Amino acid sequence: MRNQTVMSKKLGIWATTLICCAALFTALGQVWVDAASTPPPAEAATADRILIDGLKQFGPLERPGVVYLHTKHTVALEKQELSCQRCHLNEAERPGPDGMSLKFKRLADTDKAMVMEVYHTECISCHTEMTDKGTASGPVTCGGCHVEDLVPPKATRWRPIDLDRSLHYRHVKVMENKCETCHHAYDETAKKLVYRKGEEGACLYCHKAQTEENRISGRLAAHLDCVSCHRERTAAGKDAGPADCLSCHDVEAQAGIRVLKEIPRMQRNQPDAVLVRATPTNPAAAEKTGDFQILQVAFNHQAHEVGNNTCKVCHHAALDACVSCHRSEGIKEGGRVKLADAMHRASAEASCIGCHQQQQRTKPECAGCHYPLAAIGGNNSQSCEACHQVPIPGADQPPLSDTENAALARQWLDARVMAIPERSPDRIPDKVTIGTLSDQYEPAILPHRQIVYKLMDNIQGNQLAGAFHTDPLTLCQGCHHQSPAAERPPGCASCHDRQVAAKDADRPSLVAAYHQQCMTCHDRMGIVKPATQDCVGCHKKRQNG
Repeated sequence: MRNQTVMSKKLGIWATTLICCAALFTALGQVWVDAASTPPPAEAATADRILIDGLKQFGPLERPGVVYLHTKHTVALEKQELSCQRCHLNEAERPGPDGMSLKFKRLADTDKAMVMEVYHTECISCHTEMTDKGTASGPVTCGGCHVEDLVPPKATRWRPIDLDRSLHYRHVKVMENKCETCHHAYDETAKKLVYRKGEEGACLYCHKAQTEENRISGRLAAHLDCVSCHRERTAAGKDAGPADCLSCHDVEAQAGIRVLKEIPRMQRNQPDAVLVRATPTNPAAAEKTGDFQILQVAFNHQAHEVGNNTCKVCHHAALDACVSCHRSEGIKEGGRVKLADAMHRASAEASCIGCHQQQQRTKPECAGCHYPLAAIGGNNSQSCEACHQVPIPGADQPPLSDTENAALARQWLDARVMAIPERSPDRIPDKVTIGTLSDQYEPAILPHRQIVYKLMDNIQGNQLAGAFHTDPLTLCQGCHHQSPAAERPPGCASCHDRQVAAKDADRPSLVAAYHQQCMTCHDRMGIVKPATQDCVGCHKKRQNG
């Protein structure tokens, strides 16, 4: 990234498609986005579909916003050998083709009447001119642009694009490790942007969703800087990325982006391992509340880097230690979110527990046990001890240096058991007969031992599973979810009755419990045989008589 002065670096006489797109993003309206939708192949869901509704800054709209297909207009201009300056003027302080304003045919929004007049005059005159030349063009009537029944589509092909580990390393190679090409910091003393090696961070840490003070929004910064670089490199015959809306933001185009299999570790002076503990602002008060009694966590930083596509998964605010913003008592810099909540809140994707549960419920090899029920039974203290293992140093001991901290964390990590222990076959029942529906079906024969070993095989090598399944009986709790880990846990019928009693309205009947647990597990693990709807795949139909 560069500042706004440097961002005006030469873009070429016809500028960039995305620069024009950025203008519309900020000055005219917004792209319709619904990331949860399934994109249809229709044009209505194209990734460059923009709603021009900028007049709402002056009050309620009198007519619906106008749908604008940016790429279609750009292609039409290129066919006429016209540049983006056909729509965008030059700013006085930045003359020339690289001084293009990001507003449509104006430099400022003075009032509603002026903005409306600009659109009506310029758009209609251009459409009319194109039609007179015998070229297909757009509408020239109010109803042709402002469609009364038009609503933003529920589906869109537009998706935000992120610089994940693969894309980042591809840029590092192309730019020959010159990180200063993109990364900068603001020097308050010199009042200018500078490069500080070892302090590189994601753009969004400074460039927020909206422009504020002298920092433009992240969207504008990306469009101005990234696309100008792509254009310049393309013009020079060098390897470069795309410079149009669809190639970056279309969901199918993103699926085709080449992903590197081997990605060297990103170097930013980060530790391989680190001890994580609460760091209260007021140590005396922490002694009274017992905060110092919580065991430290030996955190494998390097392993987590490999397991994520971007540092922002955990470092959502800045590439600093968690305790920089999250303290035991909660401080302003962390939005008053306490360290314990930042690490353990299940609903937060950036928390340890939230991320782990997301993994458990989305990966097929884990979801069979972890998805069906909100919480798997067991001893909570054992779950805590899987992470909190390192003793707190005494009050009379000096604090560890960063090097000593990392060394001690690595020592504990190397000593940690990270494997799924085997159990001898004679200790696992081979088959279990389930005869609950024996009046209608033959008893179901559950291949119990086969299932147990298959579950073990699925999670071998999984570091998350290795940390929390060190007791071989833990795996049993996927099905025996309300029972403590035991050699012979009680059967399902010990908790689930054949009929649901009024006092146990939230507890399914025995038949429902079997079906819910087994069928959900098959669905989540992708087991196709027997299919969840194939009753006789598990129960042979009992013959009459």
